[in-house]
Amino acid sequence: MTVRYRIDRLFDGRQMLADRVLTVADGRVVAVDQQCQHADLHLAGIVAPGLVDLQVNGGGGVLLNDCPDPAAMARLFQAHAGLGTTSMLPTVITDSVAVMTAAADAVAEARRHNPHGIIGIHFEGPHIAAAKKGAHCGEQIRPLSEAEWQLYQRDDLGVKLVTLAPETVSCAEIQTLTAMGVRVFLGHSNASADQAQQALKAGAVGFTHLFNAMSAFGSREPGMVGAALLDDSSVAGLIADGQHLDYRSARVALRCKGADNIALVTDAMPLVGSDLQRFTLVDRQVHRQGDRLLAHSGELAGSLLDMGAAVRNAVLHLGVSLEQALRMASAVPARVLGLEAVYGHLRPGAVANLVWLSPQLDVQGTWVAGQRQDVETLPQ
Repeated sequence: MTVRYRIDRLFDGRQMLADRVLTVADGRVVAVDQQCQHADLHLAGIVAPGLVDLQVNGGGGVLLNDCPDPAAMARLFQAHAGLGTTSMLPTVITDSVAVMTAAADAVAEARRHNPHGIIGIHFEGPHIAAAKKGAHCGEQIRPLSEAEWQLYQRDDLGVKLVTLAPETVSCAEIQTLTAMGVRVFLGHSNASADQAQQALKAGAVGFTHLFNAMSAFGSREPGMVGAALLDDSSVAGLIADGQHLDYRSARVALRCKGADNIALVTDAMPLVGSDLQRFTLVDRQVHRQGDRLLAHSGELAGSLLDMGAAVRNAVLHLGVSLEQALRMASAVPARVLGLEAVYGHLRPGAVANLVWLSPQLDVQGTWVAGQRQDVETLPQ
């Protein structure tokens, strides 16, 4: 089936184009032309590459750790699809091997039906540092074992991303993970700058929620934050919600690494896309307090952020252009996952994952592989 969209402003991944017709056939972009031909549908406002989220713990009332099954996965995805995300890595935080395996099985099943929406899985832990566990369950923190190695070797999960602490996982193990095709991010770590830099040399490609749950920058020890800011080749995830970090700190990161090495992420929890006010995270209650999610002990426990809001916040508070913000939410995460050929742009050959924004940057709709997604908040 071929559909032609007349678009007022089209961001193709590199530049903003006015008055274009985007032609989609069989789930792919086949042409971008001047408005000189028949169009089937007019999309006023802005159309851009669909947003790619590397870190989605939950949404639509679903926490992946608690509901690692295909039905819950579909609900989670649809909640975020209504808010701008077209591709995601569902994220399972530190938990038992049984929960990790069930989440992997759910991702594998979801990918059979929605491979361009559920593009892989993010294992955030369990190989992290207890000193920087945040809201993760301390009892489940552990070294790599044969059970996890078997899980990370699976070839039915799409992209596999593992967040780990380099003081708990050796450089040799990081090299092995990388050779298996796993994308290694550093986070939930109290590592020194030297340890972080050695992990980067061993194959790590990014940092999970920069500044949060990692050793801070200091005058005599740059910590993991310093290593991240100094490195020109890695990508740092940034939760641009105004809660996880001061926007001035985010601007420092942009100055150091450049927008092409910053990926906007949500770290979203079940309350996103739902009317819930609280949920249980592994072994503790988490409640909404204004724009924050707090565990009973007072620490932040994920976010209420969605990708559409992350783009708006980047434009409003980080001093970047709309084009840069859109790249940080699409092309950069696609690149660090090795998927830049098909996501993060709307040139011929790309998968037709689209986000439609109003002039005020509110999400009007999304398409995954050319198919319009449900944009309504899911009922509880």
